[in-house]
Amino acid sequence: MTATFPAPQVPSAGTTAALKVEDLSLAYIVRGIPRPVLRGVSFEIAPGEAYGLVGESGCGKSTTAYAAVRYLPRNGRITGGRILIDGADITKMGSDEVRQFRAKHASMVYQDPGGALNPSTRIGTQVIEAYTVLGQSQDEAQKNALAALDRVNIADPIRVFNRYPHQLSGGMQQRVVIAMALASDPQLLVLDEPTTGLDATVEASVLDLVRTLRNETNAAVLLIAHNLGVIRSLCDRVGVMYAGKIVEEGNAVEVFERPQFPYTVGLLRSLPRHGVRKSQRALATIPGTLPQIGTDLPTCVYVDRCPLADELCRTVVPPVVDVGVGHWTRCHHYDRIGDIPEPDSGVGQVATEGAEVLALSNVSKTFHQSGHSVPALVKVDLTLNDGETLGLVGESGSGKSTLAKTILGIEGPDTGSSILLDRDELEPTAAGRPVKAKRSIQIVFQNPDSALNRGWSVRQILGRSVRKLTGLKGKAADDRVDKLAHDLRLTQRHLDLKPGQLSGGLKQRVAIARAFAGDPRIVVADEPTSALDVSVQAAILNVLSELQAESKTGYLLISHDLGVVRYLADRIAVMYLGRIMEVGDSETVFRGPNHPYTEALLSAVPSVDGEPAARIRLEGEIPSPANPPSGCVFHTRCHRFMQGICEVTEPPLIEVEPGHQMKCHIPLEELRRLQTKAKVEDIVLTTPPEALEAAVAEGIEPG
Repeated sequence: MTATFPAPQVPSAGTTAALKVEDLSLAYIVRGIPRPVLRGVSFEIAPGEAYGLVGESGCGKSTTAYAAVRYLPRNGRITGGRILIDGADITKMGSDEVRQFRAKHASMVYQDPGGALNPSTRIGTQVIEAYTVLGQSQDEAQKNALAALDRVNIADPIRVFNRYPHQLSGGMQQRVVIAMALASDPQLLVLDEPTTGLDATVEASVLDLVRTLRNETNAAVLLIAHNLGVIRSLCDRVGVMYAGKIVEEGNAVEVFERPQFPYTVGLLRSLPRHGVRKSQRALATIPGTLPQIGTDLPTCVYVDRCPLADELCRTVVPPVVDVGVGHWTRCHHYDRIGDIPEPDSGVGQVATEGAEVLALSNVSKTFHQSGHSVPALVKVDLTLNDGETLGLVGESGSGKSTLAKTILGIEGPDTGSSILLDRDELEPTAAGRPVKAKRSIQIVFQNPDSALNRGWSVRQILGRSVRKLTGLKGKAADDRVDKLAHDLRLTQRHLDLKPGQLSGGLKQRVAIARAFAGDPRIVVADEPTSALDVSVQAAILNVLSELQAESKTGYLLISHDLGVVRYLADRIAVMYLGRIMEVGDSETVFRGPNHPYTEALLSAVPSVDGEPAARIRLEGEIPSPANPPSGCVFHTRCHRFMQGICEVTEPPLIEVEPGHQMKCHIPLEELRRLQTKAKVEDIVLTTPPEALEAAVAEGIEPG
């Protein structure tokens, strides 16, 4: 089933703003000294409107959001300006008034739904509490709580009521948090990275939900996100923040298609867009770093990193310049934006693929829980060559991480499974493997904060890995650490710092350096950039490409970000319910035709370019591995289901064209016809009538 969503109607300019931030300044008190964080931030959001804030980590986005609901750390001080909610200034409210305001007028949805829910309390109790604090009786609160879960498209609210948070998927947890946030029918809904860590289909369903609820409740939405495609998909207007100032604001489509501030240009160029591959060019990055909190910035906040900066920028505060209807920028040289040269991003990195380094044959993994067998992997066959990147994609719960743990030896596979490293059989678990095999397969985790010892310096962390994996000691080990630091663009100063003193991007560089300490043959990269903003992500992807080209290391890349997968991966494997559904060259998979599951995944990805694509909605969640559907395991959610075939017989994984394997009953040419027809219909549905009429008049067929 496909779904398209018309752009919501933005209220007229005369409507009282649901949120109005006027010249807001805020500082954090550090050792008794106020350190400016926000420097005169102004914007407003009308009822029913969605406004996005984008920018690098540390630019002030989240601080702005927390300030909007007066939820600041103890050392946070609003030093100037006003915050008006429906005309009332919350900066002048007492603590009791603020509490009432939060309970009845504004709600917040956080990045990590698991952290927002009490792990020891059932879901029902937590949702009911969101209503009892409003003064409702227990019976009334329970009735409304069940209705709220139904409202956010949870199919079986009673079943979810009796579960604990850890028993729900990330997408289901986020729906519960949104249901709680909407208990008071707030005028303002603040979303702080609400889809980070969610797979493409769950992310799309959460965005659908926010659109629907926003239109139903007429709530104003303030959305903070690193994913610029999410911002374009959901928001009417966008503000670009840098060092505590909004430097550009306008209609989201207008800003992303015609940026008028150098920093916005840099952010957009950092993205892997238009199908660019690592073999074609390295990604553009923004030179330098964001100024530290409290840095004195008397004129243009971006002057030290701007390619257009001159003496005027260093001595005169840039004016606010209108560059279109509702579109403005803070730049002396907005008329020279087109002169910004494309950064020297190189010609791309290509690792010459060598011999087969890893071969998985008939790999299965069954867990045993409460007397039940739960097959997490089912007869997986895959290979990886030296210098090749294999992208592994699929929804949460499809078996990607279990496969990675099985390769690493963290989980032992079932009897009959075979994992070969350089044609030698690996022991099932890491404990039984020799040091050489352990050194050959390393991992880069999604969250470096949890993976790095906070009490050690970077030098100690890398030194330990070098000594353990290579046997080097003394000066030889120190030289190896210095080389790793050089390869990952880490300075000697960085080596003497602890992880807590580093930015997210630098911590991930340390994690990558540690993985390469023993010259691995294979690196498992598990969501290595999901928590990073786009400019830092580009730098990390470039580093991974360069290291691979130099060392011929094979990568197993697990990621929900299909743009990242397309850029870095040479081949892609698509998993569903522990099975491989499709394997092929990256461009073949993205060009299609695809397995219907892959087709749905690709359609769910929001694009900053706004490329038209009617989303294929996957109904329900992944079935339980303990009780998989008969026949094709995807048939219960498949939009191309053929009754009498798909639910009866499980299709084999066969080669449908050279190098392209698929597990589907529908022949390749029939899939090509169906998917081409769907794309043409989508173009017709999403193209303005006047454009279609002009095309027909010129004899151009749609599509």
